[in-house]
Amino acid sequence: MLTYPSIDPVAISIGPFQVHWYGLMYVIGFLAAWWLGRRRAERIGLTRDDVGDLLFYGALGVVLGGRLGYALFYGMDQWLADPLWVLRVWEGGMSFHGGLLGVLLAAWWFARRKRLAFFTLTDFVAPLVPIGLGAGRIGNFINHELPGRVTDLPWGMPFPGVGPEPRHPSSLYEAVLEGLVLFAVLWWVSAKPRRRGFISGLFLVLYGIFRFAVEFVRRPDPQLGFIAFDWLTMGMLLSLPMILAGAGLVVWSRRQPTP
Repeated sequence: MLTYPSIDPVAISIGPFQVHWYGLMYVIGFLAAWWLGRRRAERIGLTRDDVGDLLFYGALGVVLGGRLGYALFYGMDQWLADPLWVLRVWEGGMSFHGGLLGVLLAAWWFARRKRLAFFTLTDFVAPLVPIGLGAGRIGNFINHELPGRVTDLPWGMPFPGVGPEPRHPSSLYEAVLEGLVLFAVLWWVSAKPRRRGFISGLFLVLYGIFRFAVEFVRRPDPQLGFIAFDWLTMGMLLSLPMILAGAGLVVWSRRQPTP
């Protein structure tokens, strides 16, 4: 059994001013996306300045969509009891699926503004996302969020505030799968021109599979528990449409012209 590392969720504190590690993880994700996007911007006819504009709108989509998605999917009772809670993003509580919808809406608006095909833009954006996902999961771990289920594996660790039993560090599993592995696959596959929609579909399929798998070792959200069958969680339920939509998009991309 491992000891849960003692990391103060507040990275920098100067008087009343505090910077949380959770927020810094988002900054790391956006900076990584900005740097990587500038390297490939010309492929789809964007300038390096366009990448900065795209990330600005994408950041709005992530934060607004992620927070509202979490409130709707996981925290409706808390939101109704404390309406201002939804504004306290630094306390944690973001939904990837809500953030995805926010990013897609921002991408649709940006693609229309730049007269780009929607899936051309999402194919460009998809490989830029995983580093931010991985960083966000590390932020969850520092915040003592997303504890795993009880395990007897040697790397199990007791989560603060959950009990003395060793648990799967499920947020670290997700950091590896959704961050490192997903980035490596998408960046490598997208190194060569692909049919429109293929990279976007691959992102949806792989993320959905990774998230669905980790949900088996992640403790269900206590305010929801299991949705059905004593094993189906909200994360699984939201990931299934992603996998199906991604598979459909991959099939659809085969009908697109070869770049």
